[in-house]
Amino acid sequence: MRVLVTGASGGLGPAVMEAFLSTGAEVAGVARSWTGEDPRFKRIHADLSRAEECRRAVQDAGEPDVLAHLMGGFAGGHTVTETDEAEWDQMMNVNLRSAFLMFRAALPAMLRKKYGRIVAIGSRTAVEPAAALSAYGVSKCGLVHLVRTLALELKDTGVTANIILPGVIDTEANRRAMAQADFSRWVRPDSIARVVVWLASDAARDVNGAVVPVYGRS
Repeated sequence: MRVLVTGASGGLGPAVMEAFLSTGAEVAGVARSWTGEDPRFKRIHADLSRAEECRRAVQDAGEPDVLAHLMGGFAGGHTVTETDEAEWDQMMNVNLRSAFLMFRAALPAMLRKKYGRIVAIGSRTAVEPAAALSAYGVSKCGLVHLVRTLALELKDTGVTANIILPGVIDTEANRRAMAQADFSRWVRPDSIARVVVWLASDAARDVNGAVVPVYGRS
């Protein structure tokens, strides 16, 4: 099984990469920048806001059977009236446009093979709005809608599309940003990674269009 993981160098990426590697899958990771070395998987440098870069990433990964789309970003803290166009556009591009472009790039080969798994990472905020997070929340809500629409279009093709909605993920960046929080209530990256791997497996072949909450104890 060939797997392509976007956002592979981010807070969640290493756990998902490790989980797939442990299954014996052939894994490629996409990121705009990398640090360190790991010969167990292929590293791909790409800007996923550009359609041609998404197509190249898919080709470089060998037309993967699984696309785990983890790429995303966060900006917020402003009311709707205080949110400027730059913040709005940033969230739409990072959290929604990149997914649209990657799905569109990966699907032709999956449809040709009549087999494929698309697993996206959203956010609890997609279904539970929070004040001062309009751009972020709308972009993640749009991602849910995109995945569910895709699932309807993929019926009877052998390809599935599902999305996981984590609560706050226990990453170093989140710990720095919310130093006073109770980290024990957050979701561990390896917990999310196990759900990603299951949704990508044959055991989940009948799961399509699912919106899976992984909230930890928050």
